[in-house]
Amino acid sequence: MAAQSIAFFFKQVLCKPYQIPGVLYPAHSNKLPAVMSTDEVRQIINSIENIKHKTIISLLYSTGMRLNEAANLKMEDIDSKTMRIKVVDGKGKKDRYVPLSIQLLQELRLYYIQYKPKVYLFNSSKGGIKYSPRSIQHILQQALIKLGLQSKNYSIHTLRHSFATHLLDNGADLQVIQQLMGHHHIAQTVQYLHLTDKRFKTLVNPYDLLFDTAGAVK
Repeated sequence: MAAQSIAFFFKQVLCKPYQIPGVLYPAHSNKLPAVMSTDEVRQIINSIENIKHKTIISLLYSTGMRLNEAANLKMEDIDSKTMRIKVVDGKGKKDRYVPLSIQLLQELRLYYIQYKPKVYLFNSSKGGIKYSPRSIQHILQQALIKLGLQSKNYSIHTLRHSFATHLLDNGADLQVIQQLMGHHHIAQTVQYLHLTDKRFKTLVNPYDLLFDTAGAVK
């Protein structure tokens, strides 16, 4: 609105040509996010020796939760009966459910026995206070450095993108992924179609269908 007002002032009052700078309306970025391979995710989790740290990273990958959502997770949000985790007050102030992996449940039980968390699932060393998002980021960064993957610009959010992409690779429906990720619009979820490589590997190029195995034109 301000840009149009300035343009009107130059053209109608000062009688001078004026062009709205493009920087005011930058082009929409269509860059695809980075995604880890399943092998990289496995290496990262296996490289973390501290059980608490390993459980945090495992939870992030196995649920696709955002960093703050994981930090805010409380003990009462884990439901082993329905095998779901409730994400309370996620982005957009909306609640949702994400799956509780059987493997993760076993790891959470071992973690609980050792750390006895109170209120928040992941407490700080002071107890009763949630683990800071920055500390969680540090866990991943240290693992990436240890594995020599720091140059790939992976982050906690990469685990989220990897979760969605790997779900798609394994045949999950886009609308289901949308719900699990907490996306408001399906367009946010469609990007993962561009990130999956399994579907590309099963494609048959129409050019190859033009010729039979003997090389003769069909």
